[in-house]
Amino acid sequence: MITDYMTIAEFEDYALTFCMTILIGLMFFIVFDLARQSKGGKWAYIALFGGLCLGILGFASKFFIKMSLDIE
Repeated sequence: MITDYMTIAEFEDYALTFCMTILIGLMFFIVFDLARQSKGGKWAYIALFGGLCLGILGFASKFFIKMSLDIE
């Protein structure tokens, strides 16, 4: 049983980090494909990847804010 090795909260934390990493990788592929197919040039790449990176930055900042405030 999984609770013998770790708590449910620890499992959820690891699963969230693992699944979000996979999801972000998939989104990078999708955004790259959209930018390539749109033939919008470098500004299309900048706009699409800029929006994606802002979302990733928000998710990563949550981790650092939790660390700085010592929230579990």
